[in-house]
Amino acid sequence: MSFLEVFLIALVLASDAFAISMSAGSTGVTTEPRAMLRLSFHFGLFQFLMPVLGWLAGLSIEHYIQSFDHWIAFGLLLWVAVHMIRSAQTGNERAVQQDPSRGMMLVILSVATSLDALAIGLSLALSQVSIWYPAVVIGIVTGVVSFIGILLGRQFSKKVGKRAAVAGGVLLVLIAIRILLAHLLPL
Repeated sequence: MSFLEVFLIALVLASDAFAISMSAGSTGVTTEPRAMLRLSFHFGLFQFLMPVLGWLAGLSIEHYIQSFDHWIAFGLLLWVAVHMIRSAQTGNERAVQQDPSRGMMLVILSVATSLDALAIGLSLALSQVSIWYPAVVIGIVTGVVSFIGILLGRQFSKKVGKRAAVAGGVLLVLIAIRILLAHLLPL
């Protein structure tokens, strides 16, 4: 995978964390630098860990599904994209009422915003792509995007987060189509 593809996937995966970070920033609860760093670090950490877990799961079953793995990767990416777009369209946003940078709320939000990365890791394993480089890029990009989201949340409405999720979902659909076409139409 090229850097651009990995970077685009990372941006797409970071869109949920971005939306939550904007929400946290707009409520004024996470305005202290330590809280901002804690939230963005954990979002990045979980976005790094989840693709690795998905990739490890994908490696253990790869030889059984090698003949149709591109369809599975396509389906997983498409499922993630549809889920992201549908959530953004229906207004399914998580309200941040307590400090999201502490305790169980931090863990829950970190897991919830990184579940899509699990499917990405599985699809990368099925596409026979090494996980370490993409996982590091995904984690760093998510951490930075989350920090920026907190800062922007102070100034802009939550609608920007919805648009980011929709654009990310559309981008994932395009990447899924590219993966499928690469296997169906080898050059």
